[in-house]
Amino acid sequence: MAGLAVAAASLVPSRLDLGAEALRLCFQVSVAVAAGALFLAGLFVIRISADRRQIAQSEQRFRRAMQDSAIGIAIVGLNGRILETNPAFASMLGYSREEIEALTFFQITHPDDVHIGRETMEGIKAGTVNAFQFEKRYLKKDGTAVWAHLAGSVIRDEKSGRPLYLVSQIEDIDARKQAEARIAEAETRWNFALAGAGQGVWDLDVRKGGTTYSSTWVKMLGYADGELDGDPDRWLTMIHPDDRETVAEADRAHLDGQTEFFEAEFRMRHKDGRWVWILDRGKAIERDGDGRLIRAIGSLTDITRRKEAEERLTLSAAMLADEKERLRVTLQSIGDAVICTDAANRVTFMNPVAEKLTGVSGEAALGKTLGHVYWAVDEETGHRIGVTRPAIGAEAPSDQNSRAVLIRRDDTRCSIRQVVSPIMNERNEFCGLVIVFQDFTDARALQRQLAHAAAHDALTGLANRSSFIRTMEGLVDQARKDGTTAGSGHQFMFIDLDHFKLVNDTGGHAAGDALLKRVAEAVRGVLGPEDIVARLGGDEFAVILKSGSIAGARIAARSIIDVIAGLNFTWDGRPHAIGASIGLAAICANCGEVDEIIAKADAACYAAKAAGRGCVSVAPDDRITYDRSEPPAPFAAAS
Repeated sequence: MAGLAVAAASLVPSRLDLGAEALRLCFQVSVAVAAGALFLAGLFVIRISADRRQIAQSEQRFRRAMQDSAIGIAIVGLNGRILETNPAFASMLGYSREEIEALTFFQITHPDDVHIGRETMEGIKAGTVNAFQFEKRYLKKDGTAVWAHLAGSVIRDEKSGRPLYLVSQIEDIDARKQAEARIAEAETRWNFALAGAGQGVWDLDVRKGGTTYSSTWVKMLGYADGELDGDPDRWLTMIHPDDRETVAEADRAHLDGQTEFFEAEFRMRHKDGRWVWILDRGKAIERDGDGRLIRAIGSLTDITRRKEAEERLTLSAAMLADEKERLRVTLQSIGDAVICTDAANRVTFMNPVAEKLTGVSGEAALGKTLGHVYWAVDEETGHRIGVTRPAIGAEAPSDQNSRAVLIRRDDTRCSIRQVVSPIMNERNEFCGLVIVFQDFTDARALQRQLAHAAAHDALTGLANRSSFIRTMEGLVDQARKDGTTAGSGHQFMFIDLDHFKLVNDTGGHAAGDALLKRVAEAVRGVLGPEDIVARLGGDEFAVILKSGSIAGARIAARSIIDVIAGLNFTWDGRPHAIGASIGLAAICANCGEVDEIIAKADAACYAAKAAGRGCVSVAPDDRITYDRSEPPAPFAAAS
């Protein structure tokens, strides 16, 4: 205002001789100038207030948008320090705002992605970059990584253009990245599967003006990648003339909607001039509004080997038919049962004898797996006898078994002798089995009788001397291998009946035989199931106790003496009383041969008789001791 007054005063001429009119005019001008200045100053104040309100409103809108945004927003200094962030970004990484604003972007960036954005930062400082965006991984508070898309702008000084800070928007794209990874993995597996299966892929796209072929497809026909791309009809010119009509009909049927897929087998010309058999399968996946084809995708498979094999089979089928008929007549007429299977173990043939033995008709068995018709088990173990294919590359001899038992579907059984022979073709490939078997029930029964008779005493049913000696030899050999001592090995018991001769003399041999049977039953009854009892001859018996305890052997021997003494045997109304004397010897590593062990026990038994009968004597280390629980019976006669 002082300036305006001075300006107004300056208008007054220095000379005082101006008239009153001029002076009034000057005053009026001064007043007008002062009023204008006041008006302009008011307008300026109003404009500043409005600008401040707009800045405040803009700042408020920015703050509100930043706070409410679902996408993370961060204001970052040029040194990477997070100056301010919104709740969305802090939540995305599992921090509170205070925690994350105390960090730098480098601290929350995945170590492998720290280098991302370095060139951008250099461009920002150089003034060549004002906006940026890229994808990188951040680390959550719990240490897990999360993919994010970052887009930002540079805020610069209006006058100098110097960068002040960055405003970045960070969007969580972890779910998208994982989905892309899964899609890429699935596509890789799909491509590997196709390549591994030897299948080529073609893709017809009318909009792109041609057909593209996979690497496997073109290599199948001897071409290089891309050499056949383009003309969608070129592949038709490569088809064998005799097959083109078949392919065209299959193509028309699919395009007309008559078939769900296009499928055809035909020959195509290889680049080297030979013909390759192809299986082509495809499907129209897109049509226009008028139903015209837009896009189709399919696959090609080289089936040349299969076709060649089919041709060979066709040529050999006629020759095999006659041979098969001759074989059928032969197998129908032989006396052995015959079952044939294929490579999958399915029954392909049964002759009448096999039908009779299995109880299953050939018609019902045809095509069934072998186990539904023929089930053989081992006679001794009861385990199924496998009739499986031989190992690849291994020799395939016939497998003979004379201990098989055939179990029929009605659970009846018959003993059989079987021979299982694999069928191998000229390439040494397994094609099936031939099982030849005979009813061996009667022969097996006779074998069992003979085997039992050879190892058992005919009168008592106990083991006979020869089988008992073989068992003893095995135990002695095992004791030597194990280093068994006298107190821990098996115990041998020699039993001789006292006064048995009197029974024979007075009642005859029939009485003696009946008494021996009773003695065998009694001895067997007081011993364990694992103990071995044998009749060595006459009235002499032998026992192998599986218990290694000498004290236990004494107890068992005493029980045998007691049970024999209490038999109360009567013959023709006359009672007979007998007893027993027992000698014990150990079966151990240093006990000597079997004959020596028996001799020791026999000597101990003789000593028991000399001591008065009805007692047990033990002969370890060639010294005989006696064990008498009660006085010997007062029999006058010796056995």
